[in-house]
Amino acid sequence: MAVAAQTKDCTSLSDAELVEMADLSAEREVSFDIGFVSKQREEWVLVTQAREGNKLRGYSFCTLERIGGTPSLLVGLATTDRTTKAETALKAMMADQYRRALLAFPDEDVLLGTQLLAADGFRAFAKLTDVVPRPEHRPSGEERAWARRLAKRFGAENRLDDRTFVTKGNGSPVGGLDFESPKGDPTPELAELMKSLDVARGDRLVAFGWAMAEDLAAGRLGR
Repeated sequence: MAVAAQTKDCTSLSDAELVEMADLSAEREVSFDIGFVSKQREEWVLVTQAREGNKLRGYSFCTLERIGGTPSLLVGLATTDRTTKAETALKAMMADQYRRALLAFPDEDVLLGTQLLAADGFRAFAKLTDVVPRPEHRPSGEERAWARRLAKRFGAENRLDDRTFVTKGNGSPVGGLDFESPKGDPTPELAELMKSLDVARGDRLVAFGWAMAEDLAAGRLGR
């Protein structure tokens, strides 16, 4: 059975759906419990769910907004299950969110921003342009400024190292994009970007990239 994604307003989430979403990561070292997931319903505008039939394979809380006039797709909390369907679920969710971004910002480039828990999360940026951070790239002043803007939006303004793009946690629950690929380990270069993170403490890597208008219009992203 195919995995299909659907995006809707967070306000339409039922309590049963929230429990189902919390159960998806209940057995992991970094889990998002029902209290934390419920809070995301209040903090974000949209939620995308990827399902195989009635089985939840992944979810993503996001919002479409302008940051300093720039069209942005911000992913606050997202995760997939740990099966062979994980990659398919991630692609389906991102494709549906890019579809919504195209509707909100036609003929404009859109910035995708999130916080990563692991190097595999860079798969969400497939086919995007100027992804930062990336191996062997020294961020420019403007890119560091974007990291600060995003850290502020994610509530980590004073915890960001804008040279490494790492936000330091304090033990409190922190969202982000939690994805583990079934296709094997990430490249050593990407793993190097994450080596200083204490994910259980709440450390995250701020990452962003550009979805170009022509790619959004052609439906090439997230496929």
